[in-house]
Amino acid sequence: MLSHEQIWEAIDRLAERHDLTPSGLARRAGLDPTSFNKSKRLSADGRLRWPSTESIAKVLDATGANMEQFLAFMRPSANSSAGLPGERAKPPHGGAIPLLGFAQAGAGGFFDDGGFPAGQGWDVVEFPAAPSQKSVVYALEVQGESMMPLYRDGDVLIVEPGAQVRRNDRVVVRTRDGEVMAKVLLRQSSRSIELMSLNPEHPNRTLDLSDVEWIARIIWASQ
Repeated sequence: MLSHEQIWEAIDRLAERHDLTPSGLARRAGLDPTSFNKSKRLSADGRLRWPSTESIAKVLDATGANMEQFLAFMRPSANSSAGLPGERAKPPHGGAIPLLGFAQAGAGGFFDDGGFPAGQGWDVVEFPAAPSQKSVVYALEVQGESMMPLYRDGDVLIVEPGAQVRRNDRVVVRTRDGEVMAKVLLRQSSRSIELMSLNPEHPNRTLDLSDVEWIARIIWASQ
């Protein structure tokens, strides 16, 4: 059973992940800025106050996180039996996750069947996430200006290959021909996906699913 302390800790850590205070996170989600203040977590008579499911849903929508990721922000005792589904080998060290450039991502032999970097020797970047999540995410460094104005050369995108993707999610897609692109998912059917370009100077794309090697959701960007 989830405890009052674990729920609030997950909110605090989600705020930290996005370089926000709890009040900043509430503001981004369209809530009263004081909604997540520590003074609001207990009533005047000492009773526990819990965040509403509506508030949590708004926070997840505002940050692009899903419930599985939210649960991963709770202390290890809440998830000690197992990591996230699809968990792979431990990250290189500490809070580090693999870092690749888009050119490396387009080259052959660097990924397993799930779209996660294979092998060792990658550059790494620090990423503040729960230990169970660090082994299922990695970083891609933007190279060039093709993703302007949203992403610039040198920006780092954190992607999660195993995450469920939904309409309007920002995603990285790799085709079987080795092309790697960051787009917005407009629509996905049983046969194809429609992608909107981040740069208005580049056309939208429609790809047959048979031509897609993997698709990974962008869960965070350093900008």
